Amino acid sequence: MRYETIIGFETHVELKTESKLFCDCAVRYEAPPNSEVCPVCTGQPGALPVLNRRAVEFSIKAGLALNCRVNPNAQFARKNYFYPDLPKGYQISQYERPFCEDGHLEIVGDDGQPYPVGIKRIHLEEDAGKLVHSAESYEAADYSLVDYNRACVPLLEIVTDHTRNPLRSLNEARRYLEKLRQILQYIEISDCVIEKGQFRCDVNISIRPEGAGDYGNRSEIKNMASFRYMMDALTYEVKRQRRLLASGKSPVQETRLFDEKKKITLPMRSKEDAPDYRYFPDPDLTEIHIDEAFVARVRDTMPELPDQKLDRIIDKYGIPRADALILTRDRAVSGFFEECALHCSEHRKIANWIIKDLFRLLNENALSIEACPFPPRDFADLINFVVQGEITDAIGRSVLEEMFQKGKAPRAIIAQKGIELIKDAGELEKICSEVIEEQTEAASQVRDGGTEPINFLIGQVMKKTKGRANPKKIREILQERLTT
Repeated sequence: MRYETIIGFETHVELKTESKLFCDCAVRYEAPPNSEVCPVCTGQPGALPVLNRRAVEFSIKAGLALNCRVNPNAQFARKNYFYPDLPKGYQISQYERPFCEDGHLEIVGDDGQPYPVGIKRIHLEEDAGKLVHSAESYEAADYSLVDYNRACVPLLEIVTDHTRNPLRSLNEARRYLEKLRQILQYIEISDCVIEKGQFRCDVNISIRPEGAGDYGNRSEIKNMASFRYMMDALTYEVKRQRRLLASGKSPVQETRLFDEKKKITLPMRSKEDAPDYRYFPDPDLTEIHIDEAFVARVRDTMPELPDQKLDRIIDKYGIPRADALILTRDRAVSGFFEECALHCSEHRKIANWIIKDLFRLLNENALSIEACPFPPRDFADLINFVVQGEITDAIGRSVLEEMFQKGKAPRAIIAQKGIELIKDAGELEKICSEVIEEQTEAASQVRDGGTEPINFLIGQVMKKTKGRANPKKIREILQERLTT
């Protein structure tokens, strides 16, 4: 029997605000444990929350980027459950009236066609604290400590809609998460650094016979904070549920954990539904009214989104779509490229050198494009020197290495090392004559009509000039000497 896979995500994104959601404690990821806390974010009796306006703006911004309807009236609710790092014993979240609903995120489906994945809702809530175990895993720990610095940090939850264009495969699931993370970084509401817990998700997965109208029981895999582990967990869970169905059993609706070492999922608890959390409106927070003027002001701050930038860069600069996809993956990279393009008209060469050469240096040194040791103008100047024939591609790459190591401008490096191309035609002709006299056999083969030996002769000239000759000019001189 053939089966269909239905995958859903509840993605949690920590917003890039200066202060927490309901108090003025700073959001500092490197702060010592429990140094950024107050009576509000630690749930002390009598402490009252005050809503962070910036977090609301960021929520609306996400809704606009994901084609959602912005609700004119939103409300916070208390979500009741116990966990050691939840200081109040409940979480302030949203339930019946979130900020944004009924959106979509377009990805490329497995058939190669655009596929608008349904977004059910976007709501704002406070994050919990963080448990620090005395051993690598909770099971092996002798004790656990709680750091409340993260408690009350603004957390945006983006929930997919399993009834409206759900994700249907592992590849679509990964594309969705990558695209979602890219958009959130573009609109600058979160850095989405996975290692810091700023972008993590719960994965819901169910299997049903192909063509069935009803949905199967779903398993939820909690707290996936790595794309690789998420794919491993989904792979295992798809196989597990298919084995159950093939044996005539039905998967149980439950929450599961992923064992990263064994690459298997394990039961954690029965899956809660909304009634288990006993939601009710938070009495300490009033209803939020969002008028059109507020939404319009947020819309005015929206930057160019990834798909828009992709189309524009292809049209404006004439670079291949595959290169444009790489350049627009990160907003800072596309900005670097466009700044270079202001000073160099060889747009394809700029793109090629960024992707093949600059990325290699950045990766080897574990640096982002923002930390590049030289400005885009210097990179553009280097490409111009190569295009104009002042240096060869090979010399250009050695100059780039030194630019990266020392932060010097390319012109200064070229002048200091004396590596500009030999432009004196007489000198080049003299060196070509010397090579012809030294390599008589190869020269004779060229005179007899051979084409391959001329490349050997060009290489010998380049060796004598230490790479400071233009190979195209050398070829012209050798052909003129040996074929006339």
